[in-house]
Amino acid sequence: MNHPATRKTHPARRLLSCALASCLVLGAAPAFAQSTGATIRGQVMADSAPAGQAQVTATNLATGLTRSVQSTASGSYSLAGLPPGTYRVDVNAGGKTSSQNITVQVGQTATVNLGVGGVAETASGAATTLDAVQVTAQAPIETTTSEIATYITPKQIEALPQTTRNFLAFADTVPGMSFEQNPANGATKLRGGVQSANNVNVYIDGIGQKNYVTQGGLTGQDSSRGNPFPQLAIGEYKVITSNYKAEYDQISSAAVTAATKSGTNDFSGSFFWDYTNQDWREPRESEKNGAGKTRSGEKQYGAAFGGPIVKDKAHFFVTYEAKEYNAPQDLSPGEGRTAADLPQPWRDQLGAASTPFKEDLYFGKLDWSINDENLVDLTYKRREESDISNVGGQSARSYGTDTGVNEDRYDLHWQFSNTNWLNDAHLTYEKAFWSMAPANYGNGMVLTDGSSNDGRQIFRIGAGNGGLQDKGQKGWSFQNDTTFFGWEGHAVKFGVKYKQVDLQTTEQQPYNPQFYYDINQGGMVPYFVRFGSPAAGTGGGSVTSKNKQFGLYIQDDWDVTERLILNLGLRWDYEKTPSYLDYVTGADVLASLNSQDPQAGAAPGQTYAQTLALGGIDINRFISTGHNRKAFKSAIQPRIGFSYDLSGDERHVLFGGIGRSYDRNLFDYLQLELTKATFPTREFMINSPGHACDPAAANCLDWSTQLLDRDYLMSLASSTQAGREVWMFDNDLKTPYSDQISLGIRNTFEVMGHDWNTSATLQHIRYKDGLLIMRGNRRGDGSYYNDSGSPWSGGGLPGLGGLILATNGFESRSNALLLGADKPYTAESPWNLNVAYTFTDAKQNIHEKDPVYGWYFPGGGWYDGAWTPRHRLVVSGFTDLPWGMSVAGKLTLASKIKRWDVDGTSGYEHPRSWEPDGTYGFKQFDMSLTKTWDTGTDLKLKVRADVINVFNWTNWGGYGINWNTGVINSWDQYATRTFKLSFGLDW
Repeated sequence: MNHPATRKTHPARRLLSCALASCLVLGAAPAFAQSTGATIRGQVMADSAPAGQAQVTATNLATGLTRSVQSTASGSYSLAGLPPGTYRVDVNAGGKTSSQNITVQVGQTATVNLGVGGVAETASGAATTLDAVQVTAQAPIETTTSEIATYITPKQIEALPQTTRNFLAFADTVPGMSFEQNPANGATKLRGGVQSANNVNVYIDGIGQKNYVTQGGLTGQDSSRGNPFPQLAIGEYKVITSNYKAEYDQISSAAVTAATKSGTNDFSGSFFWDYTNQDWREPRESEKNGAGKTRSGEKQYGAAFGGPIVKDKAHFFVTYEAKEYNAPQDLSPGEGRTAADLPQPWRDQLGAASTPFKEDLYFGKLDWSINDENLVDLTYKRREESDISNVGGQSARSYGTDTGVNEDRYDLHWQFSNTNWLNDAHLTYEKAFWSMAPANYGNGMVLTDGSSNDGRQIFRIGAGNGGLQDKGQKGWSFQNDTTFFGWEGHAVKFGVKYKQVDLQTTEQQPYNPQFYYDINQGGMVPYFVRFGSPAAGTGGGSVTSKNKQFGLYIQDDWDVTERLILNLGLRWDYEKTPSYLDYVTGADVLASLNSQDPQAGAAPGQTYAQTLALGGIDINRFISTGHNRKAFKSAIQPRIGFSYDLSGDERHVLFGGIGRSYDRNLFDYLQLELTKATFPTREFMINSPGHACDPAAANCLDWSTQLLDRDYLMSLASSTQAGREVWMFDNDLKTPYSDQISLGIRNTFEVMGHDWNTSATLQHIRYKDGLLIMRGNRRGDGSYYNDSGSPWSGGGLPGLGGLILATNGFESRSNALLLGADKPYTAESPWNLNVAYTFTDAKQNIHEKDPVYGWYFPGGGWYDGAWTPRHRLVVSGFTDLPWGMSVAGKLTLASKIKRWDVDGTSGYEHPRSWEPDGTYGFKQFDMSLTKTWDTGTDLKLKVRADVINVFNWTNWGGYGINWNTGVINSWDQYATRTFKLSFGLDW
């Protein structure tokens, strides 16, 4: 195995402020794109002396792309911005030449010391004569970075078993990462540490894929079974769990940076087809005892093709992938109830259910190497999908919603490079929307325990409450990276970003009226109804905000000595959201705040605003005039890292860092202040057995079948504001961020003739100023809780309804031990083994799994676990076998997750923790076996069998507890043992 050699440089010792001043003098060329290009750097030696003015040229063996530089007086050279791949590096010094091959990975900095006239120093320190051409091209391991980073190689993507062709699934093999596939709806998400998927960002070819509106971290991943990008188009990627450099923005947990494939000088292509169905899987628990399997199936297929337009100059690459699912869903009553407990209308819809899904992904790329200094490429991605969701658990098939994703992304990229400069410019356009509509229109029927207006829900049938939604982003951006290498011992990167993007939401929810029935009253007459209706003279739930984003950063990678490297970075980000800044609190809300509320128990002469003040809420913080809100300008983010080569040969490296990183507030939450006012939710109590209300009250109705007519309900809603939710956001809303500290060591050991790369890292992350949405309702004495519980239905704004407040109140903190060990796959040693272990000690100040909504105990103390397993182990690997065969496996083990819930038997006032039974929270072992036939031509045939959950271990995706009975429910079962067959062609 090849190891990077030690550096021979003579750095100037200056501060980051000097670098920033230098950049300003140089004009501060705009920069922002996240780095996917690799760098080959090192020193040229001639007859054991530094070779100044040596010509160093790197040639991509697949595309013919060339880059040339001259070494400095000390013999140092740097070739940056190289697309990942295998290069022939030629050096010419004083008429003497040598050459060697090297493979570099996405975003990697590889140290390669070159020599002519006899010798060159290798990583081990021994002198070795360089052959004219080195025929092998092993990728060196990058050990001197301060980033906590792991590479996902093309071989891992090709070999490891997987349930879905989502390229992010392989990030699961990285310590501190988890790839989650919701067992209820198949939606996939990537999480870093204890933070949610919203805090991740993925950069493809240097362009962030951030979802500005909905959840999921990247566009299209909010409750979607779809893949964010065609796997055939991904060459490789890097996962950075913390200590990322200043160029990374809109992120507070993990960064994924991926490079797409390009065409080469040879025409090549591939085709694949995957399939499984209900006959190839073991029954789920809900399908046993004679129930039979629900009809289901999964089919994925696609093709890719690429080649030269002009050899060594221009190439093309295109790919298409499709996914068709029909997934089984478990239906079961909640709150510890059984089917026999349910009234007949609900019992009739318990049966088997499945949900269909279809996705089409397209990607195309053109590249043109104009000359040695200029490279231009254009990429386009298209995503289309349709899905039936919100089915399973306590939601019947009729209650489902029809969801869809449509996404287009364009990226025009120009790269310029010479001896001292590298400049990457991107002009991009994106249009990505997520939509939802009820699968059926009419009335929804929700069966509850009758404990409150909407009770604790047992089962839902009829027309769903998903509503009509259309949410997304569209706009353009200009971004550019500039790197300067002319300062000996430094690589200075700096720049600016500007992005103009329209954020749009339409949210009419719930569109279908939802009627609530008490199981204790036989479920015959509803006692409560909730529905949405457009407010007169408004947009009826539609909001558009023309946002502007601006970012500035500088990064200096400084070789302080031959062993010590400092990474000094600073960035600043700014975003303007006009819909939030220009919002004006309604006159009706102001009037309600200044009115007296004797029904809420207020003292005589006490206004509701004064009642809130008694509870510690200064309502003036939430009253907007349209002029008293300012965009957040304090997103200053220092990021400092170091690495120290303990052994001098990069086999034992100490590294660490400290930094701050700001994310952003999702527009899906910010828009609620507007949409809830223009399409408010209306609520009426129904005077029915066991749920008497005063017919004289504005929000009380006598039961009549006429209430089942939506138009009639709308007419009632127009005559009153009672039951409307009022949402108010803090005028001084900040941007959430994380502070990250880490210290670790990387080692390379030889065991029985094989090199192993290991790492051990201690990591501390504190997440602050997360958005917290909580109940504003307070009793007359200002209290939120007392012996009777929470003021869910009482204590709202007089004449209107419930008050919802949003501010920066969510926090989490975690300490983690990240252990990794990897034996790389090489041609000489064709097997791989990777071990990733994570120990996490975490807390958060909200006990709910979804920390945005702090309905209970908002900011009240710290809760252990943060819904993250304390221990998580992933072991994966693959090996070549005789006769053109290979085998791969992946074992995942995780401890149980501590869960918090509210004990409804004691007035909702006591959160309690509990854990499900069993030793493990999750355990699964997957395998794949591949047979490849080489036809003797350029055509290769592959057949592959995957077995998911080989031992058929039972894993549950959710648990609930009935505090009255102590019964723990299990639902949303993860995959049972499933066989999947794949067929492929490569040419």
